[in-house]
This record gives sequence, structure tokens and C-alpha cells, in this order.
Amino acid sequence: MAEKVNPYKDSDASKKKQVTQMFDTISNEYDGLNRVISFGIDVKWRNKVVEMVAKTKPENILDIATGTGDLAISLTSTNAKEIIGLDISDGMLEVGRKKINSKNLDGIISMVIGDSEDLPFEDNTFDAITVAFGVRNFEHLEKGLAEILRVLKPNGIFVILETSVPTNPIYKAGYNVHTKLIMPTIGKLFSKDKVAYNYLSESASLFPYGEALNNILRKIGFINVIDLPQTMGVATIYSASKA
Repeated sequence: MAEKVNPYKDSDASKKKQVTQMFDTISNEYDGLNRVISFGIDVKWRNKVVEMVAKTKPENILDIATGTGDLAISLTSTNAKEIIGLDISDGMLEVGRKKINSKNLDGIISMVIGDSEDLPFEDNTFDAITVAFGVRNFEHLEKGLAEILRVLKPNGIFVILETSVPTNPIYKAGYNVHTKLIMPTIGKLFSKDKVAYNYLSESASLFPYGEALNNILRKIGFINVIDLPQTMGVATIYSASKA
């Protein structure tokens, strides 16, 4: 079970509302700060997700917690006919819409505001579903994953890209310095929301990863679950399917 971490500890609002508020606030600065904090290596991780999805030759793809649409845009290289990017933050989606329009991808990608725990789609709709750095923001992880399973087609592919914690003690020490000191400091210096990057750091360190997340996916009903640690384990790609 994922430990509950909320962005604003002095707020009585639900995690969902707090996460929406946080991303609406930082939407215009998110892409730039994210590249700085991750040293740009998150682009490489997303490309690996795209490669995995492309092998299945999907006709349609749902990218949940799409944010400003980076992964959705990259997924156009799979030659899918339809890509839907879904997010609870309209601020993030609006940034994404501008990027999509500038690349003339409006005919392929549509950006939809929606809740990952109550997806506005019929059962067995999508050939592929992706979530990049979003599952740890779900208010109820298992409910969100069950919704994903519901709308995924049988034999469809589900791919998660999420932060994780290195198991090697040396790498783990470096990871802790980066996430607990450097990342929040950069956020405080350059972000409109001074607590957002504290939340992103804390939620990353407490979220289940590796076999712990594999077991949650299996419990929900996913099959063929595998995890692929990236860059010394600071992120992990998970792949699963539906019977």
C-alpha cells in the first residue's frame, strides 16, 4: 500500500484537489524545471517507453497524467491513429495544447481533463495505456490501476514510468542528496509554488517500487508484469498486460 503524501500538509482538501492546485500553479515552469532537475535524462526514459509501446503496433493510446503532453507527443512515432492525453490539471493541459498545436499534431492528439480514478471511457477501449511520473499522484492507487485495467483492451500493453530508489548504497546516498536537498532547493528558488518540489521529492521516496509495485499490479489483475530499473535505479519502467 502506498503511503499517503499530500502537497500541502496544512490543507484539509483531498490529495486530488491539492495535486490539481499544485500542477495548475507550476504548469508554465514545469517543463523547464523538470529538465534541470532530471539533467534531461527523463527524455531518454520516455523514449524507452515509446519503444516498448511501438512494438505492439497500437491503433489508439491513452496517456494518463499526461501533464504538458511530452510523452503523448513522443508516442506519435508509434504511428497510432489516436492518442488521448488525460490529466486533472487544466493548467498543464493548456501548456500541452499549445505544444501540440505548434507541432500540427491536433489531428492525432487530443488533451482531455479527467480523473484517473474515474476514466470517461468504455471498457476495453485502448490498445496501449501509459503513465509517466503520475501514478504516485493518484489519491487511491489501486482504484486508479483498476480503472486502467478496465479500459485497456485484452492483450493490450500498460507501461508505467515512475521514480524509484536505488538499492546500491552508494547510488542511494547520491539519490538522497539530489532528491532531499538539491531538488527542493531548485524548486524553492525558481518555482511559484515553494512546497511543490518538496512534495514531488517526498512522494518519490515513499512510493512503492520494484517488486512492491509489481505485486500491486498483479493484485489488481494485470498479467506479464515486469520492472526495468533505469539509470542505477533512480527510475523504473513497468510493463504489464491484460488477460
